[in-house]
Amino acid sequence: MNKPLSLIAIAFALTMGLSAGARAQSAPAAPAKAASAAPATAKVAPVSPAAATVEPPAKTAQQSKMATCNKDATGKKGDERKAFMKECLSAKPAAQGSTQQSKMKTCNADAKGKTGDERKTFMKSCLSS
Repeated sequence: MNKPLSLIAIAFALTMGLSAGARAQSAPAAPAKAASAAPATAKVAPVSPAAATVEPPAKTAQQSKMATCNKDATGKKGDERKAFMKECLSAKPAAQGSTQQSKMKTCNADAKGKTGDERKTFMKSCLSS
């Protein structure tokens, strides 16, 4: 007899706590003026534990770099690891398009004076070589 009553008491306490939490979430931040329009009937969506889960943000470039350097530093210890990590983390990433950009600058400079189809043909052959 005591067990069912205590279960009912726990269920009641949880229900009251959840409804009080729902009321606190739906309460307006500032009190409404009495002269305003008719009171709004706000529907509150039920709050579930699954709704509280948030996806972690995507890794930043620094975090990705740290992961890569950390992976590359396996097997190193002490001062050797410290020096490696310092060098690895301070290294600038190689510009992927730098060769294409320099080629474009060179071809563009060589194409001065050419216009229209002549320039287009020259640029195509210059950039593909």
